[in-house]
Amino acid sequence: MSIAALRDVGVDYPRGAALGPFSLEIGAGEIVALVGPSGCGKSTALRLLAGLEAPTRGEVVRAAGRGETAVVFQAPTLAPWLSARANTALPLELAGAPRAAAVQRADLALARVGLAGAEQARPAQLSGGMAMRVSLARALVTEPKLLLLDEPFAALDEITRRALADDVLKLWADIRPAIVFVTHNVEEAVYMASSVVVMTHGPGRTAGEITVAGPVPRPPGYRTTEAFRATVEAVSQTLAQGMAA
Repeated sequence: MSIAALRDVGVDYPRGAALGPFSLEIGAGEIVALVGPSGCGKSTALRLLAGLEAPTRGEVVRAAGRGETAVVFQAPTLAPWLSARANTALPLELAGAPRAAAVQRADLALARVGLAGAEQARPAQLSGGMAMRVSLARALVTEPKLLLLDEPFAALDEITRRALADDVLKLWADIRPAIVFVTHNVEEAVYMASSVVVMTHGPGRTAGEITVAGPVPRPPGYRTTEAFRATVEAVSQTLAQGMAA
């Protein structure tokens, strides 16, 4: 069952066409990665799904209801004057949840991302990886049906981004949201997604879609398997073709 979709959407800006025609169907619990060259419209597609932008043409179907779609951006976008607990509880409080209940759920969300004991820390006291974990906790505290990730690990070192990729997949196994994940990193896309949608240069269209085999969360050593390496190569080849199209 599709919980969100882009159907023949196009987006035009004053400088010209930015996306489309582009279509994407997202099933419940599915993890989809979007990869493509810079400027192809990956983030624009995500903003359409988030309801932050309207298409010039085409139809957007979104998970309805307050809190059913959550977004994590490349920068953590935390309120610097609030603690990790208060930042995480904010979506619940804005939705009218009683403060005590919001704090309790925020603490559970922070524990789920490995930050038990850091509830009172302010963003300035957190490492980049910890700040991104708070951002993930804030996104997941409402238990959304659709989680949108816009290059959330791009500014992090390789060890931290690999650890966070595993954390996201473990969190997915707990609450099974659909995830749409934008990245420039082909290996990261294949590691995290059940399918990878490759986009052409802008205005982005679909160059191909590659299914990724294997259990989720990924077992130890998955990156060294023949199936993983073959899928990375298939995505890379499709990306090269899309850039030449």
